[in-house]
This record gives sequence, C-alpha cells and structure tokens, in this order.
Amino acid sequence: MKGLLLVLMLAASAGFAQTSQPAQKKATRAAVDGRATIKDGRWPIESLKVEGNHNYTVQQVLAIAGLKVGQVVGRTEFDAARDRLLAAGAFDTVSYTFAPEAGTRGFVATFQVTEIEQVYPVQFDDLHVSERDLTATLKAKDPIFANGKLPASQPVFQRYQKWVQEYLAAKGITEKIIGGVIPGRPGEYVISFHPDRPLPAVALILFKGNQVIPQSKLQDAMQPSVGMPYTEDRFREALNAAVRPLYEARGRVRVSFPSIKTTPDKDVTGLNVTVTVDEGEPYNLSKVSIEGPTPLKPEELIEAGGFKTGAVANFDQIGDGIDRMKKSLRHAGYMNADITMRRSINDDKRLVDVTLWVDAGTQFTMRKLTILGLDLDGEAEINRIWTMKPGKPFNPDYPDLFLKTVRDEGLFDNLGKTKADVKINDQDHTADVTLTFGGGPNQPGGRGRGGRGRGGY
Repeated sequence: MKGLLLVLMLAASAGFAQTSQPAQKKATRAAVDGRATIKDGRWPIESLKVEGNHNYTVQQVLAIAGLKVGQVVGRTEFDAARDRLLAAGAFDTVSYTFAPEAGTRGFVATFQVTEIEQVYPVQFDDLHVSERDLTATLKAKDPIFANGKLPASQPVFQRYQKWVQEYLAAKGITEKIIGGVIPGRPGEYVISFHPDRPLPAVALILFKGNQVIPQSKLQDAMQPSVGMPYTEDRFREALNAAVRPLYEARGRVRVSFPSIKTTPDKDVTGLNVTVTVDEGEPYNLSKVSIEGPTPLKPEELIEAGGFKTGAVANFDQIGDGIDRMKKSLRHAGYMNADITMRRSINDDKRLVDVTLWVDAGTQFTMRKLTILGLDLDGEAEINRIWTMKPGKPFNPDYPDLFLKTVRDEGLFDNLGKTKADVKINDQDHTADVTLTFGGGPNQPGGRGRGGRGRGGY
C-alpha cells in the first residue's frame, strides 16, 4: 500500500472527476493490504478536516456537510455533502479530497471552502415576539447562525424568511417577512428581517426626565439615529451605545430608559421619539483589582492606570486608565496585550468595584538595529547610546522617542530629517528597527559632537 494516494476532488463549479480503472484496481489492492475496507467504491472515514474557513468553525462546516468519522462513503455521499455546503449560502466554492491515512484502515477527508466575505450581524425588527426565543429556534435549525451573524446571500435570506415566517405563524402572526442588508450604526451594516412594509424613519428625538445632562447634548449624541429606520430594539441599542456612556462618565451606572414613545411628525414623514430618562444616583469607584496572571506586577499596572478610587466612578477615566495599563504592557514588549473589565455594583452603598483580566500575549524582543545616513563615528555613537539592545523587550514607542532625544540634545550638527522604521516579525516575535538620519543642505548626514545624549528613558 506504500505510495498509494487516491484523491477525489470536486470544485463548486465542476462535476465529479471519474476514477480511472487503474486507480480502482489500486483501491481494491488497498483493501487486500488491510489499509481500508472498500465496498462498491466506498471508504470508511478515519478523520475529517476543513480548510479555508474563517467565519465558521470546523464543527459548523462539518455539521452542514453531514458526514461523520467512521461513516463509509463514496462519490454519492461526498456529492451530497458538497451540495449541502453550497446550498447553505455561506460559501462561494466547495471542493473535497480524500486520501489514505497513514497507519490506519481508513481515509482522511478534507473539505476546502471559500467563504462569502460579506457577513453581517442579524437583527429582527418590528416582529413583536421574543427575540431570544426566535434566535434559539434559528440556531437549532442552522449551524452557521451560531455566532449571530449570517452571510449576505439570497439563499440565506430566502431560507431565514421562511423560518421566521413559520415561527410567527405559530404565534398567530401572518404578516409577510422579508430580509436584506440595511445600514446599522454609522459605517456599519446589518441583516434585518422585518415585515414587508417600509419601516418609519426617526424624524426628531426628545428627552424628558434628564437633569444632569442637557437636552442638546443628549440630542447631539443621538443625531446619527435621525433619519434611520425605527424599531424600538434598534433605538435602544443606539441609546446604550451613545447616551449611556455620557451618564457613566458621571457615575450614573444605573441610568435607564423606562419609556420610549413615538408619534407621527406633523411636518415630515417620520416619527418623533420621546425618551424618558431615569438618571439614577452617582456611584463612587471603590477599588480596582487584577485577577489572574500578569507579566508585570499587578500593583505596578494599577499605579500606571492612575485610577481615582473614592471619587465618582467615571468610566471614561477608567477606560483611559486601562489604556495606560496597555501602554505599560506594550513598553514591556507585549505588543498585543488586551485587558477586559468586569464591574460589581453595590447598590446599598452606591459603590462600584472594577476587576480586570490581562491577556498579555507573547512578548516581543529587539532583534536588529540598522543605522543609515551617518559616518562611522556617528553610527558608533548611536549604537552606544541606544539602550534597547538585542534580546531586550521591544518598546514600540522607543525609536521615535530616541530620535527626539537626539535632536533635542543637539547630538549632531546639520541634522536634517530623521525617521524610524520598525519591522515586526510575527513568526519569532521580534522587531527590527532602521534609523535614518538626514543632513542639512548639501550634507549626506549629521556630524557628531560627541557623546551627549543618553537616548532612552
């Protein structure tokens, strides 16, 4: 059986490639050799793989394909699996191969897919049913809906229109449903399923019950929603994205919008939307703590954040503090560091505790420094005062700061433009830096005055 490779491939636009007679004979010999059990041109699946997937997991793709390890399959089953994947409306092309799995009695099968690139979040507008229950029903029907997003393709729209229609009919709602791509938040798009009638647009937004923040500032925050199709769910999302942060910057973490009422505008076609605001009381920031491992000492990171405990819990300032913590991690070489936050609210004492989790990622180190535009003496001086030596943590802000220090301290005469170029090597998590020094008029570069600069911090 050594050297045997049986490959069956199907492209989305092509038919099945017929297996030649010699290949069939070899496959029969494979059964004799004990590699696999073959009956009528069918093979047991030892393992299943997927290539080319980005938006969907291997499990989602295989759930649509409908094949399982151990199943004895051939041309008919793979054709059907390919057709199911194409019918899902999530893939531009689908092909497959299968070949002997070394050391086993079965074959490894691989599906190669090219996904449709236009994938958007899904929302349900003006349906007047539980969105949570509807979403759970659709996820049970379609594996690709597991992440709450769908590809923008007609097969998907038609399939989901039918499913939503059936769900509504079971609730006694017979209105026709359509689906398609519509504008969402500024610069974003969503797939909306809604009744087959025009959604009214927002003409004017008014607030009542607000005292801490004036009407004009709240209206400015919601201005992008004016002119957009109105549904209460979508409008509440906009309130939470645009207005809630204004209150949380003032410690009003329990702000709510208990009532939203709409009336037709008298002058234009659209709705006037009146939002009742319950501003709540201000809460203070009690403490900020870090849970889990961090590459830097937790107390150092908290200090870098500059959080103002005991004062009003201003979540704009808390966000700025988290950004300062990320900057400290970046300076230590953790270029892709991320920090997530959870807050615990004590309503009795009106206090907020903030807990942070640090995902530092891999540390990047300095690999190579290249200096252009200086004579040998100048280059030697730069190498001397450059403190980020090979193997040290890479600080992405250091090269520009170094050049600023060189210029501010007047280390070179006739120094023209300078530039720092950084090349990040993701494979080995290193960085190469090139410093380019330009001279004054008719000068190729600067001439050193001697060792004055220290070039670091």
